[in-house]
Amino acid sequence: MRIMDFVKRRAVTVNLKSNDKEGVVKELVDLVIKTKQVKPRDKGSLVKILIDRELLGSTGIGQGIGIPHGKSPKIKSLIGAIGISKEGVNFDSLDGEPTYIFFLLLAPQESAGPHLKALARISRLLKDKYFQDLLKNAKSEKELINFIIREDQKRH
Repeated sequence: MRIMDFVKRRAVTVNLKSNDKEGVVKELVDLVIKTKQVKPRDKGSLVKILIDRELLGSTGIGQGIGIPHGKSPKIKSLIGAIGISKEGVNFDSLDGEPTYIFFLLLAPQESAGPHLKALARISRLLKDKYFQDLLKNAKSEKELINFIIREDQKRH
């Protein structure tokens, strides 16, 4: 599984504006809505699912990375979005540091396999500090996507 198999190009931004957890989650859901994989009317329920998941334990895994994720009956197949915050966000990360790189995952209610594979794939790619820095400093969405495609090919 490659990242761009479940992240559409329109669901990527290098310019998240929000400076809090809920704002970032809303922005990431908006990116998914732009791809037409999710209906705008479902935004509220998806944001609630993601925020409720955060209450169980932060998906801010540390080292500037957050992977908010959740499952919904509104989702038919694994969907992702990627956002970069230049300023960093307090995402209640395990290490207490600001979060800059966000990977959103939305999965169908009854699925486990693809969702867990995607989490593992993202975690594996993001262990590389050099790769993290590339993503954090990407100047455009196109550059960010190219970094991800290249890294995915190297580590497939």
